Amino acid sequence: MRALCASFLFFVLLAAASAADLKVKVVDPQSAAVPGAQVSLFTKGTATLLKIVTSSAEGIATFNELSSGSYQIQVLAPGFAAQTEDVAAHSDAITIQLHLATASETVVVTATRTPVQAGETGADVATLEDGQLEAMHPVASDDALRFLPGAVVNTQGQRGGLSSLFVRGGNSNYNKVIVDGVSVTEAGGTIDLGTLSLAEAGRLEFLRGAQSTLYGSDAMSSVIQIWTRTGTTPVPELRFGADAGNYGTENGYASLAGSRGRFDYNVFGNQFNTSGSGPNDDYSNSLEGANLGFSVSDQLSLRLRVRHDNSATGVPGAWNFNGNNVFDIDGVTYVLSPDLGARARQNNFLASLDVAVKTGPNWTHNFTGFEYNLKTTNQDSGISVESSPFGPDTLNTPFEALVNINRAGFDYQGNYVERAWAETTIGYEFEDENGSVTDPIPEMTPPTGGHGLRLNEAAYAQQAIKLGRLSVIAGGRFVHNTTFGNIGVPRVALGFQALRGGRIFSGTRLNFSYATGIKEPRFEETFVSSAFQLPNLNLKAERNRALEAGFQQNLLSRFVFVANYFNNLFHDQIEFVTVNPTTFVGEYINLEKSLAHGAEVELQSRLTQRLSWNTSYTYTSTQILQAPVGSFAPDAQGDPLLRRPRHSATTLLTYLGRRWGGTLGGSFVGPRPDSDFDGFNINHTPGYFLLDMGGWYKVNSRVTLYANGENVLNRFYEEVTGYPALRANFRAGVRFRIGGE
Repeated sequence: MRALCASFLFFVLLAAASAADLKVKVVDPQSAAVPGAQVSLFTKGTATLLKIVTSSAEGIATFNELSSGSYQIQVLAPGFAAQTEDVAAHSDAITIQLHLATASETVVVTATRTPVQAGETGADVATLEDGQLEAMHPVASDDALRFLPGAVVNTQGQRGGLSSLFVRGGNSNYNKVIVDGVSVTEAGGTIDLGTLSLAEAGRLEFLRGAQSTLYGSDAMSSVIQIWTRTGTTPVPELRFGADAGNYGTENGYASLAGSRGRFDYNVFGNQFNTSGSGPNDDYSNSLEGANLGFSVSDQLSLRLRVRHDNSATGVPGAWNFNGNNVFDIDGVTYVLSPDLGARARQNNFLASLDVAVKTGPNWTHNFTGFEYNLKTTNQDSGISVESSPFGPDTLNTPFEALVNINRAGFDYQGNYVERAWAETTIGYEFEDENGSVTDPIPEMTPPTGGHGLRLNEAAYAQQAIKLGRLSVIAGGRFVHNTTFGNIGVPRVALGFQALRGGRIFSGTRLNFSYATGIKEPRFEETFVSSAFQLPNLNLKAERNRALEAGFQQNLLSRFVFVANYFNNLFHDQIEFVTVNPTTFVGEYINLEKSLAHGAEVELQSRLTQRLSWNTSYTYTSTQILQAPVGSFAPDAQGDPLLRRPRHSATTLLTYLGRRWGGTLGGSFVGPRPDSDFDGFNINHTPGYFLLDMGGWYKVNSRVTLYANGENVLNRFYEEVTGYPALRANFRAGVRFRIGGE
């Protein structure tokens, strides 16, 4: 008996001695910690997954009590190339240094809601990483997006002007914008990108194409995701700085970030002010926020994100059309001038709490509660004169339009990795949309207003499989919306590695996808009632049938050539129609139908680890297939869609070194149909070329100098007819860093 017990104890001690912890530290090319990387452990030579661990704020991923043997580690970190290394289990930490890659080889999240190389997603995704955003130093998201493939930005005038995005011929409210996991679009997709600050943004992903299967309403033609930086340094890092430029521009900011044990934090604030170049062109924006994380255990972690912004913008209106503000119509001269009494204000609050739970080696669950409150005020004091061929010169009618919409809800996402070649994603979403659209000056204008409530639910599932050279991603979503009822949203994407290639032609990949997109009606389309508008509680969702086919060709292991054809058929588009020609009372109905198709060509290059260059060209053809009876140009049947250019192109050159870095961005937008809507017979906006540059120089580890120039060629141009854009403008500043080791 004693001999048996001794033998048992010997084998227990032997097993304990042979088991060890495998610690992996994930770092970027500058040796800084990379948090949030998906680190997967496989038995060497097999596709069997042993465990998945997410790297901590300090970049550490630990695999406990591994028996001796050989293993394979795969690291998928958004913004970097996928990395695979063979390792042996031991107690000492090993370091895996990630590398930068071309856009198609970069790991992204938006396409599948899980980390995967962009070229394997069956979708087109462009990214802006932390270093690029720091060099570009954009005031708002529209300043950065305009240099990404397929993005056409239309800003009404200067800083803070209403800024819209058109992608693949879709409307400006066909884009889902997500900040720290929370949608920041109004119910129905409307968003002003000109006031969405990118201060303290660590990454941005821009997906082109319909993706309502994973993201629901509004993801009709694109999805944009923005993530706030995470604190990573054991010693607290205080960063603060300021810059100034022409047109009375001033900007100041500060952040305190770090990581201590299981806790990481980033608390930040930013203030931007500018006078603009003309009357009532001023803009100011203040932003405060926090990103706090706590790892309760290896299986449970919490993350709280809070963000508040408050902006005020002068709105001079449309007054200078293609450089001209004097018009002779039927022998009458009209002289237009800026509106001096119009203002636009926003006050927005975002909060989310994410709980990540790991159950077993293959399952990851994310539970998220969120709230987003949007308050906008558009008002005009009526102190300016309005000229139009439609009537005599009059003072602008005073008005004050208020929008107050609150979105709160709960999301669940579960990921199950069966093998190295198969992954399942499931999810459930509940959202309470509650808001009002009002005009509180009934004595000056007909009373207008409406309050609405929607309780929406959705469930989705997606399966990703890689079988040799073939990859398949298939999914579907079931949506129940208070306004339009029930609807199904499928998507299928196929990829095939036609040629593995050699040194010169290093891989050829074919892609095809079929998807559907949906967009719920806006509150003002559904619930608003006035002397001239009837509410319509029976509006259906706008829909998109999206087809895409193309190929990807790798060259010399440094270049990737991508070409895609897209075809979008938009159904049930909502338009306002007059139902009583005597009283001019009307309502919004599902009536319009339109087509947008074209091609995108992109050349991606990673010339060195520090130097990248991406350039693209997009051709887009659009046509209104069905319009309300009595419609006339520019909204009649057969007309092209407004503000969509046939030809557009972008280029972005980036260098990120240890002592200095910079970006050079170019955006070409061709002539496009537009309208003054005031009877001056303007039906287009001329094309333009915009050149921006920015850079920084590190004096030492504590002090960095930087400068940025926009429209450096000093061109006169308009993105929206009647709204002159800012001429050449420059900013320069200094940034300080204390701590952060």
